[in-house]
Amino acid sequence: MVNKTKWDPIESLELNHPTLVLLEKCSSRDHFRQILGQMMRIGLIGETFPMSRLILYSAISHPDNLDMSILLFTYFTPHPNLFIYKTMISALSFSFKQAYAVYKSMFRSSIWPEKQTLLYLLKAAKHVSEAKQVHCHAIVMGLVSYDYFLNSLLKMYMNNGKMDLARKVFSCRSSSDVASFNIMIVGHAKKGNSLEAIKMFREMVDSGLEPDEFTISGLLVCCGHLADARLGKSVHAWMERRKHISASNLVLGNALLHMYVKCKEIEIGRRTFDVLRVKDIVSWNTMFEGFVKVGELESARSLFNHMPCRDLVSWNSLICSYAQNDDLLMMTKVFKDMVAENVMPDNVTMTILIAVAAEVGELNQGRWIHGMVVRTGMKINAFLGSALINLYWKCGSIEKAFMVFRDIIEKDVTVWTTMITGFAFHGYGRRALELFSEMQEEEMPNKVTILAVLTACVHCGLVDEGLELFSSMKENYGIEPGIEHYGCLVDLLGRSGRLTEAKDVIDKMPMKPSQSIWGAMLSNCRAHGNVEMAETAWRELLKLEPGKEGGYVLLSNIYAANKKWRFSDKIREVMENRGVKKTAGCSSIVVDGVLHDFVAADKRHPRWLNMQSIIYFLNSEMRLHN
Repeated sequence: MVNKTKWDPIESLELNHPTLVLLEKCSSRDHFRQILGQMMRIGLIGETFPMSRLILYSAISHPDNLDMSILLFTYFTPHPNLFIYKTMISALSFSFKQAYAVYKSMFRSSIWPEKQTLLYLLKAAKHVSEAKQVHCHAIVMGLVSYDYFLNSLLKMYMNNGKMDLARKVFSCRSSSDVASFNIMIVGHAKKGNSLEAIKMFREMVDSGLEPDEFTISGLLVCCGHLADARLGKSVHAWMERRKHISASNLVLGNALLHMYVKCKEIEIGRRTFDVLRVKDIVSWNTMFEGFVKVGELESARSLFNHMPCRDLVSWNSLICSYAQNDDLLMMTKVFKDMVAENVMPDNVTMTILIAVAAEVGELNQGRWIHGMVVRTGMKINAFLGSALINLYWKCGSIEKAFMVFRDIIEKDVTVWTTMITGFAFHGYGRRALELFSEMQEEEMPNKVTILAVLTACVHCGLVDEGLELFSSMKENYGIEPGIEHYGCLVDLLGRSGRLTEAKDVIDKMPMKPSQSIWGAMLSNCRAHGNVEMAETAWRELLKLEPGKEGGYVLLSNIYAANKKWRFSDKIREVMENRGVKKTAGCSSIVVDGVLHDFVAADKRHPRWLNMQSIIYFLNSEMRLHN
């Protein structure tokens, strides 16, 4: 049996015990078990120092043995010291609950924490409420002046958007260093508080501190957010004057490039890209994004072809560039090339493809993409699910859209709103209201959801339900009606023939009526033959859009419907004198991935004669059947 005093650090501490030497060389779980068994046989288990070595090995050096370290700490360490407690808190930093339980047991053992203990506990905090607890303990224990702890606390508050708390911690410091200023500057920049970040930078310079590459990186993010190329160029010039902070640094070079792309300064961005000594995938993707942003698709494709390596972001960006131009054919080709190069698409890829298929009404293409999602076992999240629902209802398959909706496990407010919108546009007002009622048991509606439900009431003539929802928006949902909601209300009343009430709503609106509101009013006046109110609506509409033909044509048709031919002709004459021309009707269809546009009476269309021939044939067939 080993003499107990050999483990008393006050009298004698045997650091070179053969078993402990073996532990330092241990490289596997089985070997660790053997050493553990040996220590049990010779009576070292339970002694504080040997236990500290065992726990350090199993909890920190080889964390895959954490389960064993918990057992050793709980059942075989009767007298843990501060080092052991710190080790366990650090190892359990993935769970604040477990780390805090160890921390509390430390107090019960009358062992007081020091600065490193609180730092480990703060690392375990995942929520602001937990960080506040640690902060309070630091104040009570007199450990709040430790710089590294304060900087970690600052970062925690900034990352969680608690700017006021972060500012208080920052202001309470006896002196601030470069690291604390950087945390504040970068934190504000990431949250979009660019002006506050610039203010912090000035404060930093005034205090005599020298900015480093992290400071400049935060400033460049601010310039990008503000789209202030002039400020960005001045930061760039400041970097060049200080050779120790150079754009040749990859991180700074990428930040600089990203700033120029955000500011649409593509020429300078390209020069910055070209002078980078080392380029990573971020550099290439940022430059590609810049070309797409300014519409230089040929340059973007050329850059893509010259990329030394491409990741999923590169492919998604290229697909997105074609999607922005509704080029379904090229988009599909790029997607197939991507799969051929063994790059697996993600939810973003599929969402882009489905969104374009929905936009151009290509149901078959959408089904093919949906099939691939199912075959690859991709999880349909709320983002992708919303795109699929949108595709199916826009292409007329409302029941298929509802099937997709029911299959989505985690529904967010966008998923619910998209499905309600689908029912609204297909004329299923009651189903939209039922779904809205079901939604409220799981999710709080937003202003877009309310707009979708009001639209359903408008399309289906559910006047009472629409009025009730509008009047309860503020009280039940905390949503102040916007101009779109007022527009729905006006249309709802106008379609039901309650034109006086609709006009009353317009007069009492807290904001100025838009073109669409007066347009809806004019359209409803036509439906109900109210000439006098139509003239009022037309005059108001004319003030907002004098160059648009819609109002003129509607009023002319209203006069014609009421046999006021002279007034109808007069409106057409006014329209002609003011140079307002009626826009020709246009329709489109996708065939084999190519979008074909058709404009009324367009004899320049290459297949004009074929179309006329088919129209003549169809007319003949209809006359024959009649």
